[in-house]
Amino acid sequence: MNEPARLRPPLARVAGVDAGMLFLAKFLRPKPVIWALIILPGLWPIWPLYIRQDPSALADGLKFILLHLGFVASVLLVAVLTFTPLRGLFPKSPVALALNRHRRLVGVSAFGYAAIHFSVHVLYEGGWEFIDTTLQTAVNKPFQLTGLIALSILLVLAATSLNSAIRWLGGKLWKNVHRLAYVAVALVAYHQISAKKVFPMEVVWIFGPLAVLEFARFWKQRAKTRAVAR
Repeated sequence: MNEPARLRPPLARVAGVDAGMLFLAKFLRPKPVIWALIILPGLWPIWPLYIRQDPSALADGLKFILLHLGFVASVLLVAVLTFTPLRGLFPKSPVALALNRHRRLVGVSAFGYAAIHFSVHVLYEGGWEFIDTTLQTAVNKPFQLTGLIALSILLVLAATSLNSAIRWLGGKLWKNVHRLAYVAVALVAYHQISAKKVFPMEVVWIFGPLAVLEFARFWKQRAKTRAVAR
């Protein structure tokens, strides 16, 4: 028996949603689009520093660039970690499938931004000739130490992102190594929080969605396990 018309969603609305999702998935599938979405945010400081000069940014331009690069690195790290729960929660979603095509690219880009962020930090502290002093200082400051550890983890993940590394390490060990990304994101969250005297709400907006998605994935898996056990 057909369900009453009042219970059926309008066909145009369903078709519109499907068409919109398919269009978004098609838009996100090509690598040049992802490259643009990765690179353009990093170029943002050009606007307040050189085009529409912002006095607050110009007051300490290098620090402005330093903080912005750290912000972009954090967003990219969180973004790539959302791809897996999105695929688990919406396995048939064309958008989730399109995003998961770019996990390696986005993950390595997060490391790239983090490495540039660290390089700018070294310049901000006096330059590469004072790298020893900079590292010694970082060890004594928890928020800088956590940043260094997170950067080291991202370096390992980037170095083992190639297919040859998967074959060399073996699938199981490779997966265990890449689970360190969750340790890295926790360290980065602490790094962002402790770098400022006042709790930065941007941490909630950056890391909150990932926490929600991971909790939803855990809850879905738990419900599935209970259903199988009955």
